[in-house]
Amino acid sequence: MQVISDTNPPNGPDPVMDGDQKTFMQDVIQASQEVPVLVDFWATWCGPCKTLTPTLEKVVRAAGGRVRLVKIDIDKNRQLVQQLVQMGLPLQSVPTVAAFWNGQIADIFQGALPESEVRRFTEALLKLAGGQMPGADLLAEAQEALEQGDVQTALELFATLAQQEPENAPALAGFARCLLALDQEAQALEVINSAPEKIANHAEIAAVRSQIELAAAGREAQSKFGEFEARLAADPDDHAARIELAVALNAADQREEAAEQLLEAIRRDRVWNEEAARKQLLKFFEAWGFMDPVSQKARRALSAMLFK
Repeated sequence: MQVISDTNPPNGPDPVMDGDQKTFMQDVIQASQEVPVLVDFWATWCGPCKTLTPTLEKVVRAAGGRVRLVKIDIDKNRQLVQQLVQMGLPLQSVPTVAAFWNGQIADIFQGALPESEVRRFTEALLKLAGGQMPGADLLAEAQEALEQGDVQTALELFATLAQQEPENAPALAGFARCLLALDQEAQALEVINSAPEKIANHAEIAAVRSQIELAAAGREAQSKFGEFEARLAADPDDHAARIELAVALNAADQREEAAEQLLEAIRRDRVWNEEAARKQLLKFFEAWGFMDPVSQKARRALSAMLFK
């Protein structure tokens, strides 16, 4: 597969241009041998076109030259439209956007999609061509910095990406995680609460929200650590104490011990207090990440109990 370049000069030529039937072969068919090309078929009388075209321009320019946009006025290029219709391109209504790669139509959409959908369409085209949006590079760089313990660099990268792409849930969640790592819990909660409605329940946003909630509950539980242990020594079936002890252990970063306490509560009485122990364990999984080694081990143990 031919792979497009992921390196472009920051001040290169504008990837957005007007096209016509004379230049279509050069601007679209030939150009798409090197870089994906979106073709925006529009008309001056088309209301939705006035909304979609600026969105397309914004997304394409944000791609930094990795994809191009050619705008075709259908009324000024009727012969070209007729030829494309004969080739099977549905141009009975506008706006219609066709994605070209390697001289062929790769995908099509019609109507004025919101920016998030246009971005996803463009990302899919870039993925097909072996590339990705610059935002994906920035996200990977931020995640690597955080994994290496360079929280300040990660914070700046996540913040930049979240500002550029407000509906980028991993960027917003990463930004909040960095704030948590810097003991700025209130600011992290503010970031999570500012998430647009569309991503408010995204898995990564929910995970950080759970982390914040568990941190607050853990601080309170840790102050009563001895009390919970004493209660359990007196009565091993004190499930409320066992669950609170698990919350305190999690706050102390003793994940395996926290999970084991909840699993023990489930073994003793699965349905106690509307399955409170199981629900708390699921909240741990959400906060830790479902692919976390401790999560995976505890999930296997939980499944063994629930489905035996």
